[in-house]
Amino acid sequence: MNTRYAAAAALPLAVILALAGCSAGSGSMPGMDHGAAPMSSATTAASASEADIMFVTMMIPHHEQAIEMSDTLLSKSGVDERVTALAEKIKAAQQPEIDTMKGWLSNWGVSMSEGMSGMDHGGMMSESDMQALESADGGDAARLYLEQMIEHHQGAIDRAKEEIDGGTDAEVVSLAQSIVDSQTAEISTMKDLMGSL
Repeated sequence: MNTRYAAAAALPLAVILALAGCSAGSGSMPGMDHGAAPMSSATTAASASEADIMFVTMMIPHHEQAIEMSDTLLSKSGVDERVTALAEKIKAAQQPEIDTMKGWLSNWGVSMSEGMSGMDHGGMMSESDMQALESADGGDAARLYLEQMIEHHQGAIDRAKEEIDGGTDAEVVSLAQSIVDSQTAEISTMKDLMGSL
């Protein structure tokens, strides 16, 4: 009887060990690649490709502008509370990502200016766009914020997809995927809000 229990217990362990071994280099099984994390968190410029550096140095000011847009909206009265809740959510998500990306640049020994030359900041608002949001009130501000943030998010998603396709640092690619997932969902929410304001 004990022999049967031991054999039954050994089989799942063998399967787990086999799966863990298979996933070590493939990255195809989410949650099974924890062994690589300590190496990538101590990443250096040698492990960061040009694509990784460009993505991070582009995404920091992109996120900073989203926070500025959200702060502008949150300073206004008469704005639909669903839109202000979304603005708070965007701020709460993007500031920690900025901090993470600045940490990577520091680890890589790369400055913002080094990575940003010749870069296309897709979806960034112009100065006149920002002034229009600043001048708008109430429902007009809510609608303008949503219109601008949809475009802003789409630019971030496009850049993140480029990083997923061309990046080499696992942590940076993971952040890019998170941006695609979260901001695609937020665009859907914003479009729904636009239709109900």
